[in-house]
Amino acid sequence: MAKIIQLSEPEATLRLLLLDVCEYIGTLDGYSKPHLRFTGGWVRDKLLGTASNDIDIGIDTMTGLSFGMRMKEYLELPEAKAKHPQSALAKLAKIEANPEKSKHLETVATKILGFDIDLVNLRKETYSEDSRNPQIEFGNPVEDALRRDATVNALFYNLEKCEVEDLTDRGLNDIRDKIIRTPLCPYQTFKDDPLRVLRAIRFASRLGWSIDKKAEQAMSAYDIGNALKTKISRERVCIELIKMLKGPRPYQAFGLIDRLDLYHTIFTMFSEESTHAVKTKHWKKSYGQLRAIVSAVTGDPSQSPEPSNKLMNISSTLLSNPIDAPNDVYHAWLLCAFVPWARVSPAVPQKSKGKAPPRPAALVARDGLKADNHTVKLIDNAIRDLNDIIHIKDAANVADPPVTSPLGPGQESPIRSKQGMAIRRWGPYWRSSVMFALLTQVAENSDDNDEELLEGYAQWLKQLRHLDLLEVYRIEPMVTSQHLLENIHPNPGAWMSKALDMGIAWQLAHPGSMDIEAALLEIKSKKNELGPMTLKRKGIQ
Repeated sequence: MAKIIQLSEPEATLRLLLLDVCEYIGTLDGYSKPHLRFTGGWVRDKLLGTASNDIDIGIDTMTGLSFGMRMKEYLELPEAKAKHPQSALAKLAKIEANPEKSKHLETVATKILGFDIDLVNLRKETYSEDSRNPQIEFGNPVEDALRRDATVNALFYNLEKCEVEDLTDRGLNDIRDKIIRTPLCPYQTFKDDPLRVLRAIRFASRLGWSIDKKAEQAMSAYDIGNALKTKISRERVCIELIKMLKGPRPYQAFGLIDRLDLYHTIFTMFSEESTHAVKTKHWKKSYGQLRAIVSAVTGDPSQSPEPSNKLMNISSTLLSNPIDAPNDVYHAWLLCAFVPWARVSPAVPQKSKGKAPPRPAALVARDGLKADNHTVKLIDNAIRDLNDIIHIKDAANVADPPVTSPLGPGQESPIRSKQGMAIRRWGPYWRSSVMFALLTQVAENSDDNDEELLEGYAQWLKQLRHLDLLEVYRIEPMVTSQHLLENIHPNPGAWMSKALDMGIAWQLAHPGSMDIEAALLEIKSKKNELGPMTLKRKGIQ
């Protein structure tokens, strides 16, 4: 593979500016001229023909902070002002030395000519058994290359020679062969920093490449998995997982996690009994089916044959175009990750009264991954509503076809009311919950052919669209609290919530009608279902 990179005009301008700074530093007392290299991801992406605005600059003789300060001095000189744009260098953001977080030497993050730049000294690393945070000191280019997580991330671009340096002797070949490989012994590489296991999976799924067989063997070793569990913060694990799910090939990431037996390491409650109850034997069916559903929206050319009408119906209803709403697809992949936990019961059974205990999957997200509250709630709600969704879907598919909506005067649609109230129970993320139910049923389907199951979901979703219920959770109630206080009972209380639901149910059954009196009559006819309406100030009912 060619060792020459064609710089864009802004990149070439940046190169000349940095070389001028190096020449200036070489004239200062107490300094030797530094030699600079663009390192890591920028080099890889350029060789792959992908533009990158993020550049790490490796410096051989000084810290990133010291180089940044000298650059600032240089740009104040009259000759520099005449040669380079006045706005070339943005404010320097100093990153303090912090040995507890692997930052033994000061670095700088800044913007130069519009590029996001990290100024970092070349370094070598020494690891201890109980931490992924190494002891760091100045290193040479070879030491800096060998410390990296993959050969394709260990390539440098020498600014003076204008050529790529492959100091591991394998990086260029691995780009050609599309392989993720560690520069040093994979077992020791992952033992030193187990987070590299997840990074290898992320890079492989992002690029669509394979992982070196020896690396895969090390990644699946028990003690490496145990180190990933104990040495890496769960927040870092969650960050890597999110990057995989938001990348172009989450199905490949899941396939690697599944095949390398890493599922219980990543999605864990740190309780052996609970984690062992989770079975992943049929998880592959779920993420394989989700790939087909997502591809029906994205038009993945690697998927063949063309998606069926039922897949198009499912994907167009449950997933918006990812270009417009990428979170719909992200949520689908996120929930797919928790399908193996769908039927795991809480260790503490729910009491007859009181708040339900957290569902195990929600605990995995909250405690095992340190996910944010929105993610935890999304997962918990999907499992909470799982059986309800399946029941409502099955009931709709055996019911008589719905009357055309909107209905004419005097017409009524109980089906529309029942289905609409169910969606309102499930909330604004009901589509994600339905996708979770579908993927769970795919995993549980003993028949290898899921066509009948998919057809059931497709027909149900078609019915929901036909009845104009896809956005039903946004409907404002026609009957208000004031209507209830004036017409049902003057004392506010818990009964009002039930009454408002009755009003919305009537509203859904009579689309287009604004007959509040008729809705109130319906509520009055079911007054005995509303519970006590005590007037506390008079002590009467």
